[in-house]
Amino acid sequence: MQLSPAHHDERLTAPRSWWGIAVLIGLACALMLLPLGTLPLLAGLVGGTALAGMLVSSYGSARVRVVNGALAAGDARIPVAALGEPEALDPEETRAWRTYKADTRAFMLLRSYVPTAVRIPVTDPEDPTPYVYVSTREPQALVSAIRSAKG
Repeated sequence: MQLSPAHHDERLTAPRSWWGIAVLIGLACALMLLPLGTLPLLAGLVGGTALAGMLVSSYGSARVRVVNGALAAGDARIPVAALGEPEALDPEETRAWRTYKADTRAFMLLRSYVPTAVRIPVTDPEDPTPYVYVSTREPQALVSAIRSAKG
């Protein structure tokens, strides 16, 4: 589906290695239940893998969207009219803004496995949030969508 420049839709999925770890957690659960017999072993394998898989899926289901004049990042919905000029961050600046440059009042949709991000100042004087930090694999596309949505 082709989106207009004022639209952006991205899911911050977890890395493949995390799914492998979920399987290993299921194996560990199965091994813990091995002394109890075959049925508990299978229940531990299925239950442990399913639970770990649900956690990975939940964490990796965060979405970043620009649609209908608003930035939707995770559970937050922010009208683009309340945002300033977005800034695409390279991997080095991304690391800096999520560590020593970070402001505790900022809204951050942070995924450490995503190497780039966008930082957008909040211009609404009623809002104490200084900026919005959003991890994204496509920083230029997100910046373009925000600029287009602002008009």
